[in-house]
Amino acid sequence: MSSLPKTGDFLGHPKGLFLLFGTEMWERFGYYGMRAILVLYLVALSQDGGFGWSNADALSLYGTFTMAVYITPLIGGWLADNVLGQRKAIIIGGFLMAAGHFIMGIPHSVLAGQEENVFYLGLALLCCGNGLFKPNISTMVGDLYSEGDKRRDGAFTIFYMGINLGGALGPLVAGYAAAVMGWQAGFITAGIGMIISVVLQMSLSQKYLGDIGRVPAAKLSQARSESNTKEPLTKVERDRVKVIAAMSVFSIIFWMGFEQAGGLMNLFANDYTNRMLLGFEVPASWFQSLNSIFIIVFAPVVAMVWLKMDNREPNSPVKFAIALVFLALGFLTMMLALITEGGQGDQMQISMMWLVLFYLFHTLGELCLSPIGLSMVSKLAPLRLASMLMGFWFLCTAVANKIAGFVGSFIGEGEAAMENAMGIFIGLGATALISAGLMYFLSDRLVDWMHGAEGNTQPHTQEHMLAEELEVTAVKQ
Repeated sequence: MSSLPKTGDFLGHPKGLFLLFGTEMWERFGYYGMRAILVLYLVALSQDGGFGWSNADALSLYGTFTMAVYITPLIGGWLADNVLGQRKAIIIGGFLMAAGHFIMGIPHSVLAGQEENVFYLGLALLCCGNGLFKPNISTMVGDLYSEGDKRRDGAFTIFYMGINLGGALGPLVAGYAAAVMGWQAGFITAGIGMIISVVLQMSLSQKYLGDIGRVPAAKLSQARSESNTKEPLTKVERDRVKVIAAMSVFSIIFWMGFEQAGGLMNLFANDYTNRMLLGFEVPASWFQSLNSIFIIVFAPVVAMVWLKMDNREPNSPVKFAIALVFLALGFLTMMLALITEGGQGDQMQISMMWLVLFYLFHTLGELCLSPIGLSMVSKLAPLRLASMLMGFWFLCTAVANKIAGFVGSFIGEGEAAMENAMGIFIGLGATALISAGLMYFLSDRLVDWMHGAEGNTQPHTQEHMLAEELEVTAVKQ
C-alpha cells in the first residue's frame, strides 16, 4: 500500500475514502441520470426534442450501449494497469464522459441535420470514458488500508452506499430536468454531475490519497511477476474454473431479465402506467431510482437474514436459484397487472404500485446473486487466471445486456404492445423458473467442485456480510 498523507481520519476512516465516495457518487449520478432518460428520449417525437424512433430500434441501441458499458472496462483496466495508472485513467475517463453527456445535451436546433451523428459521438465518448473510469476507482478503496486492516469491510460498505446514493439521485434530478426543461436539459444535468466528480478528484486527490493510483499496477508488481512460473492447472483448479464458467453463464439469464429495467420497463412506465399522484405526474424516469433505493433499504435486511441463518445459510448456487425465483416473481407481478387492471391495447394504464413491486422483487433477487460474482471469482480462480475469469464474468453480463435489448424490442407499438409485453413477461418468467430449477439441482455438484472454498474463507460477521451485500453495485454497475 502506498503511504497516505497524514490528514487524519473521519468517522474512523481515512479522509481519502470520502473523496472516493464523492467521486463515485457524482459519476453514478451522471450515468444513471442519463440512462434513465435515454430510451425515453429516443422514442420521443421530434417536435418534443427526441428522435421519434420505434420502440424496437430504441431498445436495440440501448442493449448495444449497455453491452459496451461492460466490455470497455476490460480495455480501460488494462490501460490503467500498464500505461496510465488509476488516477490518470479516472480523470481522463471522467472528462470523456462529461463531454459525452454535454454533447448529447446540444439542442437539435443548432445541429443542422446532424443530430443522430452527434448523438452517436456522445454515446461513444460515454463508452470510452466509462471503460477508463469504471474498473479503477473501486480498487483504490482497498489501497487505503494495509493488509489485515479490519476497517476494510466497513470502508466498502460506505463506498457502495455512495454508489447507490448517486444511482438514486441521478434519475430523480436528471429525469425532472428532462420533464420540465426538455431532454437536453436532462443530459446536461448528468454532465454537471460528472464534472463535479472530476473536479473533486483533480483538486483533492493528492492531498487525501497521496501516491495511491499514480503508478501503473504493472510496474509495481513487475518484480513479483518475474518470479511467477506457468504450471498446468490441477484437478481442483479445473473444477473451480468449471464452477465459475457455469455460474457466469447462468448469470446471463438473470441479467437478461433484470436489465429490462432501463429499456422495456422504462417504456412501460412511460406509456402504460398511471403516474398521477396527488395531481402530480411522476416522471417515468423516476422509477429507475427504485433499485438503488431498495438496495440501500434492504441490503442490511438481507445481510441480517443470512447472518441469522448461520450454518443454514444457502450456498452460492442455491442463492443463484433464489435470485432467479425472485426474477420470475417480478415478471409474474407484471402479468397479474395486465390481467387485473383491465383496459385495451394502448389505452391500458396500470397502477404504479405494480411497478414498485416489480422493482422490489428484482432488487431482492439482485441481492441474492450479484454479491456472489466478485467473491466467487476471487475465491475460486487460480491466481494466474483471475483477471481473465473476472473478464469472463463481465463478458457474460455484457452479453446479457445485449440480449435484454433484443428481447425487449419485441414489444412493438400501439395496441399490439400489451399482448407482446405479456408474451415477453411470460417467456422471461418461465426461463427464470426453469433456470432456477436447474441451478438448484446442480448446486451440490457445483459445491463439490469448489473443493472446500464455499463458505469457509470469509469472516462470518454482520459487518462483513453487510459489506458483501452492498458490494452488489460494484459488480453490476
